[in-house]
This record gives sequence, structure tokens and C-alpha cells, in this order.
Amino acid sequence: MIERRNRSGASLHDPVLEKLGMEIAAGELPAGHVLTLDAIQERFGISRTVAREAMRILESMGLVESRRRVGITVRPIAEWNVFDPKVIWWRLSGPDRGAQLRTLTELRIAVEPLAAGAAARAATAAQRARVVELAAVLRSLGEAADLTEFMERDVEFHALLLQASGNEMFGALADVVAAVLRGRTQLGLMPHKPVPEAMDLHDAVAAAIADGRSAEAEAAMRALLVEVRTAMLPG
Repeated sequence: MIERRNRSGASLHDPVLEKLGMEIAAGELPAGHVLTLDAIQERFGISRTVAREAMRILESMGLVESRRRVGITVRPIAEWNVFDPKVIWWRLSGPDRGAQLRTLTELRIAVEPLAAGAAARAATAAQRARVVELAAVLRSLGEAADLTEFMERDVEFHALLLQASGNEMFGALADVVAAVLRGRTQLGLMPHKPVPEAMDLHDAVAAAIADGRSAEAEAAMRALLVEVRTAMLPG
């Protein structure tokens, strides 16, 4: 156990996992490429235990497959766990960022308006109050151009709506949406200051949910995500 962590408490396999994950996501290690523990040990200067742990995690994400007498083979993208937040981050950081943003935004457009409509029907009183509070906080942070804190409260806003929908399938996507929102900010894909239209639509979604207006909550959330798609994927 001591071998697997450095003095800061970080797992020793983390840098290996990040590097190999990014290379697989970017296509630098294409489907069918074979890795070996010996080569990984030599490349990164790590123990076999650490190399094996990194491969175990990549295998759990569907990025590689370990087979006796074959080695560790990179799997095609169709077999990846594309909802894993780390996989999302690696893909957003790579050359196919545009395609990843498009597919994730289309997923959000398909799901979040329905979740907002459901939240207007099913949310608790505390959830309704919190979503209105968060919309006000987002406006204040947006006007102050505090993008880091805006991102965190935006993550909370969207996660709350998914969870308040009463649909466990929607709720399970909270980490996916969080990864997208954090990725946009950390990769410099957000405007310097959130546009007024986006903040107005957050207000509209929150007000509709608080008042139990399901159709209006759904329409406002769809308009918000269309605005996001237009801003991120012009043309």
C-alpha cells in the first residue's frame, strides 16, 4: 500500500493513468494497439504493481482489455465507458474535442429539458427554494466574471435539477453533466463573462420549477441548452 502513494497522498498510478488515458482518447494509442506491463514499467519508471493498477483502472473504463498470451489491447471507442468523467475529460482535452462537445451537448438537450419539466412536478419545497437561490447566485457570479465559482454553482444547479426530477436515470447523469461543465471552464471554452441570455434562462428555469410550471421549465431549459450549443459549436 505504501508503494502506491507518494508523500502527498496521491496514488502513484495517477500520472500513468492520465498519460495513457489521454493517449488512448486522442488516438495516439489506437484500437488494437498492444501494451505490456514490462513496457509500461520501463517507460514510466514504476513498479509492476503500480503498472498493473493503472491497467486495471483503464480496463474498468473499457479502454483496454487484458488477455492471456496477447497482452493489454486498446479497445475501440464503441466499447469505452463514455459516461466515465475521466474519459469525458480525456476526450475533451484531445483533438476530437469538437465531436465530444457535440455528442455531450446533444445528450444534454435530450435529457435536461425533460428533467427540468419533471422537477417542476416532483421537486421538494427545499429543492425549489434552492434552485431559485442558485439562479440568483449564478447571476451575481456571472456579472462579476467569477468563472471558477460560477462553474461550481452551475454544476450544483444542473445536478439539482437532474436529481429533483424523481427519475433515477436522469439523476445518474449528474456526474456526466458536471464533467462537461467543469471541462468547458478548465479548457477555456467559456466566454470571459456568461452572456446575459444564459443567466436570464437560468432564472426562467428556476422560476418555472419553483412555481410548478412543467412545460415552461422544459421549454426554458431547452432554450438554455440551445444557447450553449450555439455558443460552443458555431455553425
